[in-house]
Amino acid sequence: MRGSLAPLARRVGGWRDGLLRCRAMAQTEVLTETKVADAAAIVEREAGLHRNLTPRQLSMIAVGGAIGTGLFLGSALSVKLAGPGVILSYIAAAGIALALMWALGEMAIAHPVAGSFGVYAEVYVHPWAGFAMRYSYWLGQVIAIGSEMVAASIYCKHWFPGVPSWIWIAGFSAALIWVNASSVSNFGTFEYWFAMLKVVTIVLFLILGAALLLGVGFKRIGAANYVAHGGFLPNGWTGVGLGVAMAVFSYLGMEIVAVTSGEAKDPATALPRAMRWTFARLGIFYIGGLAVVVGVVPWTKVGLGESPFVRVFESSGIPAAAEVMNFVVLTAALSSVNCNLYLTSRMLFSLARGGYAPAVLGRLGKRGTPVTALLASSVGMVAALFLERRYSGTAYVYMLGAAFFGGIFVWLMIFVTHLMFRRSIARSGQSVKRFGPKGPWNSLFGAAALGAVLVSTWWVPGLRITLTAGLPWLLFITLCYLWWRKTHSRNEEAGAMTDG
Repeated sequence: MRGSLAPLARRVGGWRDGLLRCRAMAQTEVLTETKVADAAAIVEREAGLHRNLTPRQLSMIAVGGAIGTGLFLGSALSVKLAGPGVILSYIAAAGIALALMWALGEMAIAHPVAGSFGVYAEVYVHPWAGFAMRYSYWLGQVIAIGSEMVAASIYCKHWFPGVPSWIWIAGFSAALIWVNASSVSNFGTFEYWFAMLKVVTIVLFLILGAALLLGVGFKRIGAANYVAHGGFLPNGWTGVGLGVAMAVFSYLGMEIVAVTSGEAKDPATALPRAMRWTFARLGIFYIGGLAVVVGVVPWTKVGLGESPFVRVFESSGIPAAAEVMNFVVLTAALSSVNCNLYLTSRMLFSLARGGYAPAVLGRLGKRGTPVTALLASSVGMVAALFLERRYSGTAYVYMLGAAFFGGIFVWLMIFVTHLMFRRSIARSGQSVKRFGPKGPWNSLFGAAALGAVLVSTWWVPGLRITLTAGLPWLLFITLCYLWWRKTHSRNEEAGAMTDG
């Protein structure tokens, strides 16, 4: 009897296992369909922005957003840490940036919205991730706007020492707010020419550097500075590794190309082209520019309080080199402010449309621009300026550290989001335009590398504040999200009771 029941038991067990597998598959399909539906709903809720940005504008906006004082001034810190090995630091950072462009490109083409990476994290990871990423990014860009405005007023004092700084700050702010509020096509045109000036300057710099190194029209310098003063790696591989942190900070800003996807003409065609051109240009400019700097100027003579690019122009004997570079860094600062105003307004717009910020911030003006969100971000800029002036040694320093942390945190979460995005797409059977290699290794590499960069800031002079201010900021923004979720749930329950 017992032996005769064994086949029946095995058959029943097989049916049970099959039913469990079918139930699991059905649940997976329902979850995947929910993800797809959520993504479509979010794309719809952020509709209304005008798609007027051309492919060439997208590419130049991304280049302009990434090339700023991080290259012209901040690169001196990486040179001090790594010596001539800074070339390897920037190559390593370029590898991380390429991995990011691959991951972000796939998601941006699938979901071209202004909220960009914040929206993708909300859909594929968790609403907390989208909330934390967008607010962290907004804070970082607002602080950057305040810093760049202060820098622009200092640059103008070079020519007009008697004019008060607040006049320059007020004038530049009003002009750039008008540019962003008028229309996205106006913003694209202005930023295109701002970025073009930086690109032309760097190209001329590379040509001049090559002429100095090879002795074309100048006394030949050769390759001596690459191995003199302690060798190519005077501080060893540790110096190269620490130099990667500042190199990554220099590349921050290139993610703007994904934010512009919400206002791009034909994003499926424009975005891949813009991302390829952006990465190619930035790789050449950053790696080539630093190779020229440490080749022309001994790395031991690069000071932290000056631009290494100015030192190269001065060593060439070109008249008024300081005047030319002062104009270039002024336009670089204004270009950065222009881009950051665009970014902050779109982040607030996206948060408002998602219910994470007051609804008024999600309204669009007659020309399709989020004017209210733009003005709110400008108020944040005023606050950053006040803190920079009044509490530069305390509160502002911590805000700056939180902003640095926010940039790395956003990049790190983009890789995490891409892993979840790939898994969801694979389950749904959808076809997407793939940028990077198959499998999860690209995003796993990017996430691990950024984790290492974040930890390394503890040993980089001046960057320890990234962790000491950034981690409390992350805790604060998490508590804000929990408060929002509790309040939002309570309001929904009250609304349901009223309707009932």
